[in-house]
Amino acid sequence: MLEINNLHAELEDDSEVMILKGLTLSIKPGEVHAIMGPNGSGKSTLSYVLSGKDGYKVTDGSATLEGADLLDMEPEERAAAGLFLAFQYPVEIPGVGNMTFLRTAVNAQRKARGEEELSAGDFLKEVRAKAKELQIDAEMLKRPVNVGFSGGEKKRNEILQMAMLAPKMCVLDETDSGLDVDAMKLVADGVNALRSDGRSFLVITHYQRLLDHIKPDFVHILADGKIIKSGGPELALEVENNGYADLLAGAA
Repeated sequence: MLEINNLHAELEDDSEVMILKGLTLSIKPGEVHAIMGPNGSGKSTLSYVLSGKDGYKVTDGSATLEGADLLDMEPEERAAAGLFLAFQYPVEIPGVGNMTFLRTAVNAQRKARGEEELSAGDFLKEVRAKAKELQIDAEMLKRPVNVGFSGGEKKRNEILQMAMLAPKMCVLDETDSGLDVDAMKLVADGVNALRSDGRSFLVITHYQRLLDHIKPDFVHILADGKIIKSGGPELALEVENNGYADLLAGAA
């Protein structure tokens, strides 16, 4: 599904700041991978580089989605190909209704893939069904995108976007950031409802507590721009109990 090989990336306006320094990762269809690591290790940069955010320059390596070169695509092309990024801090979009935003996004991607656009009626039926499945209040659909939303509502709104867009590769960038326990569980339940054999997840997080609810198949530790250790869910517990010091010392 996602194949990253020897990926190097730096800040576009500062070539002296290399952030990713040879990151290699392979994710198969249906798998859930978690990436943990100390601050400044390159976790969010990885999500930005994969999604095509401005401000970063890839200097070496490759990243492919189902064999297609991600790095050669514009951000909207990556989205239409099946890549989805849930942000750590979802932005507010005043003046743009949630329903308008969702329908525009869904139909833009369908059009890019050569599929027929959803009619207003079909879209309304589908979005209401998805919102009900994810325990999202129908009133949220009538409001401007994320305006006045709590942290938990913003994250659940992104899960609704994910459900409607039906991506193949979902990257969650610290989606538990700023959430209380109840909100985090609701978000995790939404993610788990979308797990399938044809959809993969890359969950970037600081905390093992999220992984209590989203059970990963693999956990990777990222430090100084590269993966220094990989394992199963027990690796996240090791970090929770002992921190990163021993792992960093072993890598050094």
